[in-house]
Amino acid sequence: MDAYCRMGKCCEAWRAFGEIEVPNVISWTILLSGYASAGRHDVSLGIFREMMNVGMVSPDVDALSGVLVSCRSLGALASGMEIHGYGLKIMYGDVFYRSAGAALLTLYAGCGRLDRADIVFRRMDKSDVVTWNAMIFCLVDVGSGDLALECFREMQERGVRIDGTTVSTILPVCDLRCGKEMHAYVRKCCLSSVIPVNNALVHMYSVRGCIAYAFVVFSAMVAKDLVSWNTIIGGFGTHGLGQTALKLLQEMSDSGVRPDLVTFSCVLSACSHSGLVDEGIKLFYRMTKDLGLTPVREHFSCVVDMLSRAGRLEEAFDFINQMPQEPDKHVWGALLAACQEHQNVSVGKVAAEKLISLEPQEAGHYVTLSNIYSRAGRWDDAAIVRRRMKGHALPKPSGHSLVGIGS
Repeated sequence: MDAYCRMGKCCEAWRAFGEIEVPNVISWTILLSGYASAGRHDVSLGIFREMMNVGMVSPDVDALSGVLVSCRSLGALASGMEIHGYGLKIMYGDVFYRSAGAALLTLYAGCGRLDRADIVFRRMDKSDVVTWNAMIFCLVDVGSGDLALECFREMQERGVRIDGTTVSTILPVCDLRCGKEMHAYVRKCCLSSVIPVNNALVHMYSVRGCIAYAFVVFSAMVAKDLVSWNTIIGGFGTHGLGQTALKLLQEMSDSGVRPDLVTFSCVLSACSHSGLVDEGIKLFYRMTKDLGLTPVREHFSCVVDMLSRAGRLEEAFDFINQMPQEPDKHVWGALLAACQEHQNVSVGKVAAEKLISLEPQEAGHYVTLSNIYSRAGRWDDAAIVRRRMKGHALPKPSGHSLVGIGS
């Protein structure tokens, strides 16, 4: 069973489980944890409930921790609270929180209950770096960067030794000064060989506008994984350095690391922001032809954005019509914005109508279409759109002005 679960073959594990005459708690735990690891959290929670209904065994702390992970992913707060109470009922609090505390923290924080997460945190062992890492992760995950930094500073004040997980978790919310301090700590504590730490440093420098520093860290890495390459390629793309991103993609392939869907999202975005339209189109088709990857909505959106930015609106429209998925508001929105910029009335009308059908209460779509008509001198059509907007009782979006001072 365990071997099947580790290979992601949960159906085979289930069949093996069915052949056990009287499954013990280890068997149940392996099965529910296997489904949780495979992302089948609904099944994992169902297995736990079946174990409780059968009543032949009592779940141990490993089983409780495993199913709490599934509760977090499903947003099943009520089930998680029930399991929390059950855990405290069958074992000492210190024992329970030592093993299941991190899972409880992520459950409560992920469900927006930071108050309960804080209660759990106060019961956990403060001398254990795992406790602090779990709390910092929760705060970062819910967007409370300032609280995460406060937690990190308290951890330092208590003398808890920071590890690679701490660094890679806190770096995304660090500003440049704080990030450089963390980089110095990494060197001091000999964490420079830890791949996730280096990946986090590359990302931090990239998003803080220091792509040169990011590339220095990346180049110094003795070992690089898929995330390393995706992070640096995405960083150069964000900074409009598409040619460098394409060069790195080739180096990545030459090094034996196989690009994935995230890689192509990064490099297609880089092509879009750098005006490398033909190169981007070739890469899009290379995904399927050479690598057997199936593009998802994000890749189609990148191509539409790429063609739209270049003013190739008819091509973008034809591309949208060939999408296997139903285009969403982001796809049509990119096309509509480009139609307004390039004054393409025919395509802009279709894009606007598609957006209006998706978001009929969004006044901005009506206003954009009206503006396209007005700039083309089609005043009657613009007036019709305005009347449609008023008929839906939609307020006109507020205007904004930019005032330069001292220029």
